[in-house]
Amino acid sequence: MKLPQLRKQRTNKNYHGITINDDYAWVDQPDILEVLKDSSKLLPEVKKYVEENNNITEQYFADSKNLQKKLFDEIKSKIKLDDTSLKFKDKRYFYWTKTTAEGNYGKKLRQLIDGSKSEEVIFDGDIEKKKHGSEYFGLGTVDVSYNDKLLSYSLDLVGSEYYTIYIRDIATNKIFDEKIENTSGSVTWSLDDKSFFYSKLDKFHRARKIYKHILNTPVENDELIYEEKDETFTCGIGITSDEKFFVISTSDHITAENHFFPVDEKEIKPKLFLAREKDVRYSIDSWKDGYFYLHTNKNAEDHKVLRCKKDNLNEFEEYVPAKKGTIIGSFDFLDNYMIRGESSDAIPKLYIRDLKTNKEEEIKISNEQIGSPGASLMQRDTNTTKIRIGWESMATQGKVYEYDILTKEKKLVKEVEIPSGHDPDKYIVERLKAKSHDGRMIPITLVRRKDIKLDGKSKMVLYAYGAYKHSVDVSFSASRFCLIDRGITFAIAHVRGGNELGNHWHEESKFSKKINTFKDYISCSNYLIEQKYTYKGGICFLGGSAGGLTGSAVANMAPELFFSMLLLVPFCDPLTTLLNAKLPLTPSEWELWGNPIKSKKYFESILSYSPYNNLRETSYPPMFVTTSLFDSRVLYSEPVKYVAKLRELKNDKNLQLLKCKMKAASHGGPSGRDNSIKELAEEFSFILKTAGIKN
Repeated sequence: MKLPQLRKQRTNKNYHGITINDDYAWVDQPDILEVLKDSSKLLPEVKKYVEENNNITEQYFADSKNLQKKLFDEIKSKIKLDDTSLKFKDKRYFYWTKTTAEGNYGKKLRQLIDGSKSEEVIFDGDIEKKKHGSEYFGLGTVDVSYNDKLLSYSLDLVGSEYYTIYIRDIATNKIFDEKIENTSGSVTWSLDDKSFFYSKLDKFHRARKIYKHILNTPVENDELIYEEKDETFTCGIGITSDEKFFVISTSDHITAENHFFPVDEKEIKPKLFLAREKDVRYSIDSWKDGYFYLHTNKNAEDHKVLRCKKDNLNEFEEYVPAKKGTIIGSFDFLDNYMIRGESSDAIPKLYIRDLKTNKEEEIKISNEQIGSPGASLMQRDTNTTKIRIGWESMATQGKVYEYDILTKEKKLVKEVEIPSGHDPDKYIVERLKAKSHDGRMIPITLVRRKDIKLDGKSKMVLYAYGAYKHSVDVSFSASRFCLIDRGITFAIAHVRGGNELGNHWHEESKFSKKINTFKDYISCSNYLIEQKYTYKGGICFLGGSAGGLTGSAVANMAPELFFSMLLLVPFCDPLTTLLNAKLPLTPSEWELWGNPIKSKKYFESILSYSPYNNLRETSYPPMFVTTSLFDSRVLYSEPVKYVAKLRELKNDKNLQLLKCKMKAASHGGPSGRDNSIKELAEEFSFILKTAGIKN
């Protein structure tokens, strides 16, 4: 198969006395952000190269079409297509969502609590998509005003995450004349239902301004109520649990600051809660008991909860103290209770705290040791002792219970239904720990069939992310069993960079320590090989975005571990991106990776692991690399350049595929249930084909 060639044009750039040679720098066109809105601005040479690669990818999968159809049907058979969520009891209405076998986007419904009228559909995603006639349909938010009369919703119709806000009268179905473009997508209603707040994106796709819009007035007259001056910070607005204050939150990846103002304030003048302090994150909430609650990491590596009287912001009392080795998580309120989460040793737990006595108890939901618990409110009226609690694991589908805090009664009210059938007892979930290069023990969570022998002959998919303090949930995914039931073990390497073991887990992968993420993954791979869960060359890497950085870095360091790799929208050219301050995310990223423009130390650090800069003459495994022209988070230029350079240098005969979505698609892929399943079936077919599994 003849592979397309991308034109080489040597560019030499000098930073800190170090010269970087890049034959494909021209792909990073100066107006690259304009391509997100108008794909016709893509350089013709790049367009031709991408189209030729898409044709090659299509040819590669030609003999897998039957398998893809089979996988599509399998995945879809595991989804209850006609499904209804549990109802939330608001003041006058029950609200809930519904999916249908015919639709792809779901509906939002409601019914008067007294049942005097039949249920009504207030938003239908499929009808809305048809109305706009778009290929892509990204829904930002759907929110009803406090008087239940107006509906706000925001749409992204190309995948670039520029959302347009619309307002509709629910009774008449009339859309207000004003629509607000280039927003982050969120809408926060005022309690008087005459206005709402939103955040506007600047020319670099950053949300740094909060506006108030009054209904039936020109958008150009909207009031700017907050502007973030620091280019590394972005902001948003929400409302406190007691609906007494609006809170403007602004932050980068490591530092946060909050302003607030009363919901009935006529002339809005946001008041600073606590001034930003580098490396200090905090969020605030307000409750009916007269207190502000502060969730913060100040003098508490893995957070604690403080509170203060609303009329005295200078005196704080410790409410939920910091615990060594324990992550103190977020919380919700009932009149007399706080429901909160925490995690230790990468195992999450739920607690109920009595606001009157401050006594706590853990809610035990399942006998399984490794899984994901959850809690949510059932109704707007918080004068209740009932909540919903849920549980799922990598082997067991989700179950939701109605739980009474006083009586401890637990009633099953919903279970995820797998129409084609699923028996959790056929599988085993295990938590292992691998010793990394510096002695750190890295958690691994895996699920496999019980009848699979640990003889070192099994294939394995080993997923990883490892960035932004994101913890990879050990949750249920019905589609994974398309692989597991074919004898492939599915595992997650909880590498450093995430938050599974607390802040130090994240800190040990920042700046010049980023190499720990990649070495952790390699250590996990080798441990699984030693323990005979798989073998050298028996692993498929799976990861996307910053996880794609992990995969493409490991491909340079230990390509012999893999039979194939899926690098989905991979952050594989971080040095180029972090050297361009005009890109959407770059300034905020410097707090994690370092600023290579100002610092030689960080320049050299990023250069040392950047996958694109460290490609070499060696044998790489088969790869499936994806991207989208409309991706605002990882621009298409990164995977395009990466694949071009890899093919130039490699000395193997394996095929490294590049697929670039030319039609509207976001960082997360195409929109719509069937499109998402189709894409997943293609990815699974690549894993199975490279694993030598034909059906």
